[in-house]
Amino acid sequence: MTLPRPKAVVFDLDGTLIDSEALVRESHFHAAKTLGYEMSDAQFLSLVGMHREANDLQLRAYYGDDFPLETFIETTRAFVGDRSAPLKAGALELMDALDELGLTYGLATSSRRPWVERHFKTYNLADRFRAVVTRQDVVNGKPDPEPYLKASELLGFAPLDVLAIEDSHAGVRAAHAAGCITVMIPDLLQPDDEMRSKARVLASLADVQALLAR
Repeated sequence: MTLPRPKAVVFDLDGTLIDSEALVRESHFHAAKTLGYEMSDAQFLSLVGMHREANDLQLRAYYGDDFPLETFIETTRAFVGDRSAPLKAGALELMDALDELGLTYGLATSSRRPWVERHFKTYNLADRFRAVVTRQDVVNGKPDPEPYLKASELLGFAPLDVLAIEDSHAGVRAAHAAGCITVMIPDLLQPDDEMRSKARVLASLADVQALLAR
């Protein structure tokens, strides 16, 4: 399998560049239990890749309008504390390969800027990314295409020339709707027929590097 040759790359963050979804899952289960609620795996997975406002609506749909959202969010943040999630295997190697190929890259994430800045500082990534689009930088978050449209614009390329690397269904939908060349590297969510129709499914970031090297 080969990929169309992109002129730029846009990464998702959580579950794609950093191995954060397991930590986020643990924090959600902890917060739910602390507040006297039960959260199932299916309920948590429905939140993956979505922005906070969409997750808030989903949580209220599960637990009712009186669900203490702000307390829940504060409890998850306290659980995570000042920890950073580890980088995904092959992340630095792929970025090094992109540098050698002369391909610029950016970020389009459903997370907010402080979470991005924490990990950029931890792994010295700030100077490597030409464009960063967080939830706070767009009106509509994933699965809306706006994050990828904006990231492509900031990088100076048409979306059809941009390779988007995602792990979630919401992210794949966003990238595909924007017109990007889309790759899905599954993390917690596995691909279904819809995902396979909208993205090339690969096993790892190393597979992306290998395809780009051909």
